Amino acid sequence: MVIPVNPELAPGLYLIATPIGAARDITLRALDILRSADMLAAEDTRSLRKLMDIHGVPLGDRPLVSYHDHNADRARPRIMAALEAGKSVVYASEAGTPMVSDPGYDLARAVVEGGHGLISAPGPSAAVTALTLSGLPADRFFFAGFLPQGGSKRKSALGQFAAVPGTLIFYESPKRVAAMLRDAAEVLGGARLAAMCRELTKKFEEVRRGTLEELAEEMAGRTVKGEIVVLVGQGDSGTVSEIDLDSALSEALEGRSVRDAADIVAAQLGMKRRPVYQRALELAKGRE
Repeated sequence: MVIPVNPELAPGLYLIATPIGAARDITLRALDILRSADMLAAEDTRSLRKLMDIHGVPLGDRPLVSYHDHNADRARPRIMAALEAGKSVVYASEAGTPMVSDPGYDLARAVVEGGHGLISAPGPSAAVTALTLSGLPADRFFFAGFLPQGGSKRKSALGQFAAVPGTLIFYESPKRVAAMLRDAAEVLGGARLAAMCRELTKKFEEVRRGTLEELAEEMAGRTVKGEIVVLVGQGDSGTVSEIDLDSALSEALEGRSVRDAADIVAAQLGMKRRPVYQRALELAKGRE
């Protein structure tokens, strides 16, 4: 039997990671901190209370403060006042690790600037969990968070990540994942290996693997629910022949401006934009 430990916490802000699905994924250290902190703060107080009830952690008469993007300016002074008084405060995001596409950055920055202790108790993260399940290289990866919603803005953002030398990790909405995969196949290259992970650690967990083109076709017209992580393997950044470049540009120029075609092809082939744009201009003039 595990005996609960109620350590004497030093003053400071404690960042704890909470489960992204399975409640038992919380760490023993996180539970110890929840039992012992003088003040609790959470992105969603109802979620934290439910988690504490599951694990038998009483709130008692300790204050529980809501802290999220919409009330941060009002809630932060109360938390900082507690730290100034030498109290220990724990902050939990709704699910996963604080500040990984979750609020808390401004609070952590204020704590550091104020000279207070900032302590992290690591644990669940959807990005890392998905990476371990994707079957893609995990030695180097880049977490890109959520992409812009608009098609043109999303494509532009994807183009910026095309030459990153590692696996790309994105968070995505179930309503937009089909469009995101379609744009990723167009901008990054349909042959790039990818994975779509949904509802990680939950009852209906799903992991789909294949090329971006295959995943885009599978998801087209399909309605899904839940939290989604999309991972894209590293593209081929080797030498590109003139024939391959011209072929890619000729296809991209159909119905597109020279600027847009150059952006897409440079991203697909992992090339610098300037030479691709110059060659696109030449090909466009040859068509006139």
